[in-house]
Amino acid sequence: MLLAQPPQPPARVDENPPTTVGQVEVGAPQPTFRAGVTLVTTDVIVRDGDGVFVPDLTKEDFLVTEDGVQQEIASLVLVHGGRVFNQLAPPPPVREGIVLPASSPANDTAGRIFIIFVDDLHLTPSMTPKVRQVFETLAESLVHEGDLFGIISTGPSSLSIDMTYDRGVLYGAMERITGDALSIADQIRQQEYSRGPTEVLWRAHVAFKTARDVLRNLEQVTDRRKAFIYLSNGYDFNPFPESRLYSSLSAGSRRDGLDRVGRGSMTQGEFDQFYGDYPDPLTDPFERMSRMGQQFADADLAVEIAELARVANRANTSFYTIDPRGLIAAPDINENINPDEWRMHMFKTQNTLRMLSELTGGIAVVNRNDYDDAFREIDAETSDYYILGFYTSNPDPTVRTRALEVEVADRRDLDVRARTHYTLPREPA
Repeated sequence: MLLAQPPQPPARVDENPPTTVGQVEVGAPQPTFRAGVTLVTTDVIVRDGDGVFVPDLTKEDFLVTEDGVQQEIASLVLVHGGRVFNQLAPPPPVREGIVLPASSPANDTAGRIFIIFVDDLHLTPSMTPKVRQVFETLAESLVHEGDLFGIISTGPSSLSIDMTYDRGVLYGAMERITGDALSIADQIRQQEYSRGPTEVLWRAHVAFKTARDVLRNLEQVTDRRKAFIYLSNGYDFNPFPESRLYSSLSAGSRRDGLDRVGRGSMTQGEFDQFYGDYPDPLTDPFERMSRMGQQFADADLAVEIAELARVANRANTSFYTIDPRGLIAAPDINENINPDEWRMHMFKTQNTLRMLSELTGGIAVVNRNDYDDAFREIDAETSDYYILGFYTSNPDPTVRTRALEVEVADRRDLDVRARTHYTLPREPA
């Protein structure tokens, strides 16, 4: 016999049903979507008024802004004395599609990564012994046990040493360094094309391309201090323009004649008789046309330096430029060059090295001879630092270059050093 079932109460309608996938609760705060999945990292060095590193800061102490907009810090790494502490791992980036399990972190405890870049195409051959001496000082004062480093050259030294911890290879590499820069006379006699001296430009482009290729590989390395030790005499796309202008036999003879007229050892009539048929390179239309492109030489060089700095900032790598020429007072006695042109050339070459360092948050060891002190200073900078990471909140990919500012909240007494900008990589075509 079937038992009668008691009547069921009517289904209760929940006035506040749970939020389902695809719905957003009314009145709830709108979610924030990350603009991308790339973690932006920047090295930060914080020192007190006595120049002593401050190692006890936390995530809450830092304030990071991008183009004036505060960013949420996703990761923080403290490296003190070359050892890694207090690592706050970033959360996995939000991605659409299949969710894969998190990969295990790489078991690599290197506190620092050095790229030693020997631009021997721009190192004077006569100074090869001094360059090797500077390199030896670098090996003894800067690179320590446990540091990961690689060595590469741009020219005939043929250095291409993969990343290693073996400090013994430093001394073998030192013996192979050979300067191969053009002399002043070689630069003056250079074959010209519409944008300047052919060989000068080619050598610079080789150096910049080699550096960029190395930096792009470094983009894959995070949570480590990456220092690019850049040994070079610097760059000048338009060296000694007046001397090059009068480098031909006819133009040189004409200038000598003008100098004699100026000194009074030749009359104007004699000058017209002997040199009147020689074209004046300042007014000759063919010479003027060939020089038209060279007025953009300094701008072209600035663009090359800026692009190299952008690649370095994307890889969170600082340039430490080293000029082995040291403190320079006057040209060599065997160089017959106008002093004003020589000073301008020195200024340009040194300034390119300063720009590379300043644009990437590094140090330029330029026009100084105290290399041991300089490498100790670099050693301190690369041993004590923080690495802050964030996912940018700016969704506009067309704004590629973005200003960065890092502060320590409520601590105006501290000196904070960090890079001032970074550039997003170009979208693939």
